Amino acid sequence: MNPTVKVIEPSGILNAINGNEIRREITYLISTGADIVLIDFENVNFIDSSGLGALVASMQAVKQENGELFICSVNAQVKMIFELTKMDRLFKVFANRDEFNTQVLATQ
Repeated sequence: MNPTVKVIEPSGILNAINGNEIRREITYLISTGADIVLIDFENVNFIDSSGLGALVASMQAVKQENGELFICSVNAQVKMIFELTKMDRLFKVFANRDEFNTQVLATQ
């Protein structure tokens, strides 16, 4: 069975407002049949604590529906924030979409 994968591409600063939008979108995608959600951070240049909280809430919502949430293409600043807050242990982060496709989709 091929999983249904949906990609979200936020941009700019991931804060309370954008984070809540992403959380709602992810909840909607999972409720409409997505098995895997990939958040592509290529165009995100900063994430604050509210954005991190929204990601954690999104991860919990996805897990409740037996889905999977992945992140890719984080820049150096966002990567540093993930490492400082230990979020890099909670989320599976890929260098880019190609790495995600190779490591996740090729094994499905």
